[in-house]
Amino acid sequence: MQEIGIKPENSFLKNLGIFEGTAHWNLSPAELTKIAVAKGQGTIASSGAIAIDTGEFTGRSPKDKFTVKDDLTENSVWWNNFNIPFESSKFDALYRKMIQYFNGKEFFVRDAIACADPRYALRVRVLNEYAWSNQFVYNMFLRPTEAELKSFEPEWLILNAPGFRANPEVDGTRQHNFSIIDFKRKIILVGGSGYTGEIKKGIFTVLNFVLPHQKNVLSMHCSANSGTAGDTALFFGLSGTGKTTLSADPNRKLIGDDEHGWTEDNTIFNFEGGCYAKCIDLTEEKEPDIFRAIKPGAILENIVYKKGTNEVDFADGSRTENTRVSYPIDHISNIAVPSLGKNPKNIFFLTCDAYGVLPPISKLTPGQAAFHFISGYTAKVAGTEAGVTEPTMTFSACFGAPFMPLHPTKYAEMLSRKMRETNVNVWLVNTGWSGGAYGVGKRMSLKYTRALITAALNGELDKVEYVNHEVFGVAKPQSCPGVPAEILNPRNTWTDKNAYDEKANYLASAFMKNFEKFAEFANDEIMAGAPRVKASV
Repeated sequence: MQEIGIKPENSFLKNLGIFEGTAHWNLSPAELTKIAVAKGQGTIASSGAIAIDTGEFTGRSPKDKFTVKDDLTENSVWWNNFNIPFESSKFDALYRKMIQYFNGKEFFVRDAIACADPRYALRVRVLNEYAWSNQFVYNMFLRPTEAELKSFEPEWLILNAPGFRANPEVDGTRQHNFSIIDFKRKIILVGGSGYTGEIKKGIFTVLNFVLPHQKNVLSMHCSANSGTAGDTALFFGLSGTGKTTLSADPNRKLIGDDEHGWTEDNTIFNFEGGCYAKCIDLTEEKEPDIFRAIKPGAILENIVYKKGTNEVDFADGSRTENTRVSYPIDHISNIAVPSLGKNPKNIFFLTCDAYGVLPPISKLTPGQAAFHFISGYTAKVAGTEAGVTEPTMTFSACFGAPFMPLHPTKYAEMLSRKMRETNVNVWLVNTGWSGGAYGVGKRMSLKYTRALITAALNGELDKVEYVNHEVFGVAKPQSCPGVPAEILNPRNTWTDKNAYDEKANYLASAFMKNFEKFAEFANDEIMAGAPRVKASV
């Protein structure tokens, strides 16, 4: 066995069953980029970032994500179509096969940490088949110092082998690719897919189990920033709602853009050491921070170059609409160091309501906050697709259902408790339509949305009159600096008031139908936060 790089003193790959091959330990991004390019696995874009192709899969495969069912998980995991049980004996056999796959190969080992709060730090060792996958781990997790690496002892192990293909009939998988978590053995297996997000979301899923279930820490799929006074704001939202855009505030320091924990003593910590941003239609004007972060050390995934150049055509989604860039968080200029925050004061649930029903901003009670948190609502539109006239409703519990091993009400009850303990404000922000549904009304102005969020952060909305929404019951501010008063009450922006009432009732009914699967687990406070569907409009 040949071993190169910074190797911990007491680490022996033979203990895993790997006796032959070449192991590169904890190489720098520059070294990994050089190897990937030399092997023909990547090219250097004009920005200096490496561009790679993840192969067959350009996104996560939720139907191929499994959790080992044993005495630790049997009665704690919420088993469903994305928390899919896997036999312990099948996991053992697949693990041995993957170890054998690494034997004799050249591969890459990375020691990394998840969770910026040292009290909850999770030490992870990742074995990657490809150099660029190893660089992704460097970018996305917290990076130990060279001195820390010398004595590093991992708690979790990830085996990542895109070239390893499972045999479904023998191995118990659905098809040749898989991502499997074993909470008892503390091992994650990722095979048959080069999509790097499977590694990131694997650890996120682990923390979404360990932190709430064993550490009494609320884990959250959200971005976070902090103001000059030390106040922290959290931004939850599904794809297309503006989470990345709105949390990137030049007047506030970025704590992290995707995954955080909220501790018993009410501090916030980032899980990650980097960012993994979508870059379809990216421009410097729209997303300056992300655009400027694409430089040496960043990894571009599945992008297309402008013909005859190595300049990225960010508008080209022919390979996939899910083009991505991974970079260390210090590629962003205005960040919190370390990635910690105190005194959570405001939480924003971002939704793109294409039906034009929800107010541009509204204040939620603890029960309403828990209800909307569990619902995780947004709506998607296909603006340029022929024949599409109706938006598509999307509900994703806790704004990140595929990564939540516990029942959503567990996370929601923790959130409600945090709200009461800290007196934090929770706001529902509609970045979608006003003056009518999609096709009739107009998209909410980003200028007005920013003004509403700024007013909430500055406490200016604490001093204004509120009126409860007729159906959803949320409290609508009646004035806000820099925002026309008429848009604050969505019903008033519709020419046809009866049509608004019908659409509001329609949306409320959809919320309640979606919530049926959670109702038996929800307490009275949460149920009191539900909208009131009218018998007739």
